[in-house]
Amino acid sequence: MDKQFLLELLGYAASVLIAVSLMMSSLVRLRLINMAGAAAFAVYGFLIHAYPVAVLNGAIALVNLFFLARMLRAKAFFQLLKLRPESDYLRHFLDFYREDIQRILPGFEYRPVGNQVTLFVLRDCAPAGVFIAEQQPDGVLRVILDFVIPNYRDLKIGKFLFVEQAEFFRERGVCEIVIAPRTKKFGAYLVKVGFETSALQQGAFRFRYDEKLT
Repeated sequence: MDKQFLLELLGYAASVLIAVSLMMSSLVRLRLINMAGAAAFAVYGFLIHAYPVAVLNGAIALVNLFFLARMLRAKAFFQLLKLRPESDYLRHFLDFYREDIQRILPGFEYRPVGNQVTLFVLRDCAPAGVFIAEQQPDGVLRVILDFVIPNYRDLKIGKFLFVEQAEFFRERGVCEIVIAPRTKKFGAYLVKVGFETSALQQGAFRFRYDEKLT
């Protein structure tokens, strides 16, 4: 294969990575993909003897690496905040993120139900997600909405809510949480958190507390 063609291919690939990184809502993904693009541009600049391009993008890659390491080492502090179903702030939060919620859960409209469990997940004292579910008499908690704002969409909140807060749910008589995701991406996220497919409801996932330990 022609050497010049391979060099151009490397340059195009680096450009695509940089462009894709700017579309990431997650800061970790943005830094990671941008670092890969900058590193590719640095190699490209070195190979075509454009040393200023190589040095600049090498520096950008190192800056991304530094901030990635700092972000991954940083300890986030999580807390649950119980809400009244009719909370004005809850309605404001849902209205503010309405378009994003609709992309994840098309057709969602908030209507408080009986035996509702309503929680904010706070990350470093800021609302990072909202959890709304209806508790059934048999101890099953059927999730109405499990939403995390774009900047915090990683496994940390899911692990905190469903795994680390197992005792919180057990104390309230919950033996199983059931979620019926509308998208494959959300279903894949649930599996990573620890959910399994439900044999009783097609397309649903469950997390059983009588079988899992924190």
